[in-house]
Amino acid sequence: MTAADSRASVDDLDRAIVRALASDGRMSYTDLGKLTGLSTSAVHHRVRRLEERGVLLGYRAVVDPGLLGLPLTAFISLTPLDQAAPDDVPDRLRDLAEVEAIHAVAGEANYMIKVRVPTPSTLENLLTTIRQKADVSTRTTVVLSTPYEDRPPRV
Repeated sequence: MTAADSRASVDDLDRAIVRALASDGRMSYTDLGKLTGLSTSAVHHRVRRLEERGVLLGYRAVVDPGLLGLPLTAFISLTPLDQAAPDDVPDRLRDLAEVEAIHAVAGEANYMIKVRVPTPSTLENLLTTIRQKADVSTRTTVVLSTPYEDRPPRV
């Protein structure tokens, strides 16, 4: 089944379930049933089917990184120093816990990563590590504030 097939086979009830769970991943099957007009067992079956098809990828706690000692967020553009070298940047950075996300992008850079660190000096050290491990040049943007983040996709 292709991604287009998965999207096409998601009906309005599935979309309502996905919207509700994207907003509150701990919503009970009973509450989902009340929201959609389905029985608890029917909701359970649909959620299981959405999980099996990869529409629902998982459930997680949303945490405040600042309260965990990681108040500084930065986006770092990565450009390989040797464009002919193997494209293994994600593998080279996989073990860096500070890297929260990595995206292959179009444009001047090849990758954009999101990192969270406790201090500017930690960010400076991380940049040195990234440059050495991945053989890249970097361009960094430090986040000043985050009005919102992790919004669920429009369903």
